[in-house]
Amino acid sequence: MTDVTAAGATLAPAPKPATKPARPFFSSGPCAKPPGWSAAALATDSLGRSHRSKIGKTRLQYSIDLMRELLNLPDTHRIGIVPGSDTGAFEMAMWTMLGARPVTAMAWESFGEGWVTDAVKQLKIDPTVVRADYGQLPDLTSADFSHDVLFTWNGTTSGVRVPNADWIPADREGLTFADATSAVFAYDIDWTKIDVATFSWQKVLGGEGGHGVLILGPRAVERLETYTPAWPLPKVFRLVSKGKLTEGVFKGETINTPSMLAVEDAIFALEWGKSIGGAAGLIARSDANAAALDKIVADRDWLGHLAADPASRSKTSVCLTVEGADEAFIKSFAGLLEKEGAAYDIAGYRDAPAGLRIWCGATVDTADIEALGPWLDWAYAEVKAA
Repeated sequence: MTDVTAAGATLAPAPKPATKPARPFFSSGPCAKPPGWSAAALATDSLGRSHRSKIGKTRLQYSIDLMRELLNLPDTHRIGIVPGSDTGAFEMAMWTMLGARPVTAMAWESFGEGWVTDAVKQLKIDPTVVRADYGQLPDLTSADFSHDVLFTWNGTTSGVRVPNADWIPADREGLTFADATSAVFAYDIDWTKIDVATFSWQKVLGGEGGHGVLILGPRAVERLETYTPAWPLPKVFRLVSKGKLTEGVFKGETINTPSMLAVEDAIFALEWGKSIGGAAGLIARSDANAAALDKIVADRDWLGHLAADPASRSKTSVCLTVEGADEAFIKSFAGLLEKEGAAYDIAGYRDAPAGLRIWCGATVDTADIEALGPWLDWAYAEVKAA
């Protein structure tokens, strides 16, 4: 390891490390492809075919079945593939189900704030808003579960997550809406506590963007079938026909035309996940990656975690502070590593405090996280010296 520790020290130019990460893909979305991925490895029989053909519907249903298996999702919950990535899925849920009860929106990073903006400025439902700064988790016990409650399971742009679902009561009156896009396949989620969950393939699966996944529990289905929102719904948001859930959406009959290439890419990732032990194997890889990065941080005085509390620190989208760094410093730092092919896309999110963001989800190899440490030292020394 390059000898770079003290934050205020005068730094001499550091030699470049001898070993680079074999796959330097640390972006928090779209994320690294699974190990062994190649375009040539994807099944292609469904390409050029209608998604409503027998093979099209079969492959879509197969992807749903694999997601159910890997998520350990109970039969009580439905899975649908919808347009617009995680954003489209979450807004579909908001537009179709909110308004029946008061709403509490919990926000501790940019995407949670986006759902607050939707509720306040677009749906105009005057929610109760519970906020915390980047790196912090709000008081979860302050959530009023006579309300519908919106929250982000894992804050992709803040590196802060809920520790578990224990804070959600089983006898809640309102619905829980969980944006789980950087949490599924990385945490053990208690699905009895979640009425609505959304994610996209581009996060923990390393899939392609553009498609969202909507998970509905039985209480959410009941809401859809008994409540009609006061506002108009675009066609791509409509989940009910003649007062009944459009079940085809949850059997591979998507609302709009999906990319079968993206579906096949997701199937590849899901089959890979199944081959390494399913949910347990995926969670173990994320845990190992996060532990390897945590050791790197612990060994360096100039690096820190934006999320101070380990109990609520993300194990996927890990956000780091860099002593004395501003936006320009981070831009130079990340740019040097990208130029060297040592790390791609590790600058923090544009709305977050200046720092680094390193994806530690299951599709990343722990050896690549370990190889990243000396390169962080090198880039830090180079930018400080400049």
